[in-house]
Amino acid sequence: MISLDFKSADYLTSIASHQRVSSSLNKWKMQTAVGGGPVLVQNGEIKITNNEELKFAGKAIDDKHPRTAMGYTKDNKLIILVIEGRNNGIAEGATLTQEAQMLKDIGCWEALNLDGGGSSCMLVNGKETIKISDKTGQRPVPAVFIIKQK
Repeated sequence: MISLDFKSADYLTSIASHQRVSSSLNKWKMQTAVGGGPVLVQNGEIKITNNEELKFAGKAIDDKHPRTAMGYTKDNKLIILVIEGRNNGIAEGATLTQEAQMLKDIGCWEALNLDGGGSSCMLVNGKETIKISDKTGQRPVPAVFIIKQK
């Protein structure tokens, strides 16, 4: 993640006029991008950015649900976490804060919450690793994340 000082009028002017912002910002050779929110871990610390992203109103940040998150460690290892929930007292899910703590505890330097609830599912070699929270089982979702061995 890149931290920028948005207080600079020059920076805002350069965005508005589409000029080069700074030589310190380098383009990366991106192959894949993932969107979600809120941010859970930033620079190795829990930082749930709900005030900036406004994804969860009121106390929803403390609601327990099935969750899916993705992050990476300081040495660039990918971490994917899926938390089972809504499973009749067996698995109740997690709050965003609990999810962030789990990711930090396993070494995530940066982590992002993804779509959760009934969309939370992880298959390994075609087999479910958690019980899906929807009573009817897996449901269609508009996007998936696939890891395939070369």
